[in-house]
Amino acid sequence: MKKYEAMVLSCMDPRFQPKVYKYLKAKKLTGKYSSFTIAGAAIGVTHKKFKKWHSTFIDNLSTSIKLHKINKLIVINHRDCGAAKIVNSKKKFTSIIENKIHKASFQKIKKILNKKFPKLKISFRILSLKD
Repeated sequence: MKKYEAMVLSCMDPRFQPKVYKYLKAKKLTGKYSSFTIAGAAIGVTHKKFKKWHSTFIDNLSTSIKLHKINKLIVINHRDCGAAKIVNSKKKFTSIIENKIHKASFQKIKKILNKKFPKLKISFRILSLKD
């Protein structure tokens, strides 16, 4: 079985797909990663409002580690995220609040995965839909 370089966790937003592809192509990862796409990316697999999705992601990551021998997870969230708006507990939704939601999801996923998969390297990125 071929060893792939990474698994990519990204958001399902149709506006975001070309951005993810372009980013991964620039990193020379085309054809070298498995993909898990879900609403909110890290937000969707860590926030309590999406609790039913958490184990699905962990199971999928575990399978990718076994089948594709990946040793890295690349987490790519994006600005103007609908999932961030859903989990927002404030009356207003600003870029500062959205940034805090993304960073909290990154911290939480890192904590969870460091326990379950201690050898897994994790990188995080927030992309803009405008670039």
